[in-house]
Amino acid sequence: MGTTPARRVERVRLDRAQQLLLEGHSVTSAARHSGLGTDETLRRAFTRHPGTTPTHYRRRFATTGRQD
Repeated sequence: MGTTPARRVERVRLDRAQQLLLEGHSVTSAARHSGLGTDETLRRAFTRHPGTTPTHYRRRFATTGRQD
């Protein structure tokens, strides 16, 4: 798959967190329900992958429904 198991798990959790944010969950709730645990862990994952913050992601994509 071209990635480590830990990175793959993080990516799956991040995808779930993105979905939860677009559904209206708070950052804290999205972190907890996606398996990332804390706001800080979620923010770090967002910085690594989409290169933005969870709040900015939600603002940008909530109106378009896109999940890039």
